[in-house]
Amino acid sequence: MSNMSATLFDKVWDAHVIRKIEDGPDVFFIDRHFIHEVTSPVAFLGLQTRGISVMFPDRTFATADHNTPTINQHLPVQDPLSANQLQALEDNSAKYGISHWGLGNPKNGIVHVVGPENGITLPGMTIVCGDSHTSTHGAFGAIAFGIGTSEVEMVLSSQCIMQPKPKKMRINVNGKLGKGVSPKDVALYIIAQITASGATGYFVEYAGEVFENMSMEGRMTVCNMSIESGARGGMIAPDETTFAYLKGRDMAPKGEAWDKAIAYWKTLKTDAGAQFDLELNFHADNIEPQITYGTNPGLGTGISANIPLSSAVKDGGASYKKSLEYMGFAEDEKIIGKQVDYVFLGSCTNGRIEDFRDFASIVKGRKKADNITAWLVPGSHIVEAQIKEEGILDILNEAGFLLRQPGCSACLAMNDDKVPAGKYAVSTSNRNFEGRQGPGSRTLLASPLVAAAAAVTGVVTDPRDFL
Repeated sequence: MSNMSATLFDKVWDAHVIRKIEDGPDVFFIDRHFIHEVTSPVAFLGLQTRGISVMFPDRTFATADHNTPTINQHLPVQDPLSANQLQALEDNSAKYGISHWGLGNPKNGIVHVVGPENGITLPGMTIVCGDSHTSTHGAFGAIAFGIGTSEVEMVLSSQCIMQPKPKKMRINVNGKLGKGVSPKDVALYIIAQITASGATGYFVEYAGEVFENMSMEGRMTVCNMSIESGARGGMIAPDETTFAYLKGRDMAPKGEAWDKAIAYWKTLKTDAGAQFDLELNFHADNIEPQITYGTNPGLGTGISANIPLSSAVKDGGASYKKSLEYMGFAEDEKIIGKQVDYVFLGSCTNGRIEDFRDFASIVKGRKKADNITAWLVPGSHIVEAQIKEEGILDILNEAGFLLRQPGCSACLAMNDDKVPAGKYAVSTSNRNFEGRQGPGSRTLLASPLVAAAAAVTGVVTDPRDFL
């Protein structure tokens, strides 16, 4: 590759390499380190054992989200493990001078929601967190990825990490999305096309008209789901949409620093002629509202289609049949009309204000189906406040829905919001693995519009019928 043309990924990666190791990983500087209560306690214990400190406390941001309750957050947390982890995060943050947004803090929320909304996430940065969905922050033109507990300790102590440079993939989606097709559908469609392991070993750049026309919140949803195709992360070049979103946010640059930042951010795009290891093209016309029917995010299809035959599935055969068996589904059945017991709106994938606007657009003037238990969980207190200010809470309440308090909630079975065994949940979160939302639970991943349609009908329903 000539010095003349580089990809967005190369530009950001290469600017952060402190040292290259021959035939080994790069020593790589980290701009922002998010921590939460689940993956940080052991890392802090490691620091303590070795008698070392946190190198840059001001580059580290702590928020409680994974095992927080989503009702009665003012009361002591009942589960002893959760309570201990939350306390450890608070204590460790205080000990090392790290800003900490615990329960009750007005800035508290899901880590990948509060980072962007407070302007901590900025274009051209490297961002890590002990959480696989850190790829969300790539929506801003940042390199963001999840790390393991030992790496959390490494970043706390040195602000660096050792990483082999991934291969590069570009996914282009052009054309105009149809009615009722949301960013979540674009993400689920891509994963269904390339499978849940199709991007393994790659860092993905999303490009083309569909992403250029997408809101920042939509871009975050897409980048969040990158990890579900096996990618190390995903990113989208920053543009006027990005700059408008960031302007005036708490920790975004101000005044002269803002002008300087914008000048740099405008250089963060893939040059003409830059090479990718793999390039894929899709068209918006082929994407309808999506829903999963299996036990990995790649086992999904357009909502009007039937469940595919195993012969048509890339990793069909025994594992496919086992997956359908777990779900209680059969090949070639219709998905529309399938029983639903739970609806979950929230998570770092779909817990933002636009997701609640979408959900409300369908439930407005309708009633929650009697058979449905609905968990509507904002991604942060800021989102919660917006829901109230915009009159969305009134729409939800009139339709028979209650709003819960911010947290990861039913995305993963680490708090009280668990889907019971054998029950079906239409979920706007990111994973549908066996037991992900509770032991024996059955998850159908979908967009907020599809979730809303299920919530008012009690079965899987095409949201376009209501639009």
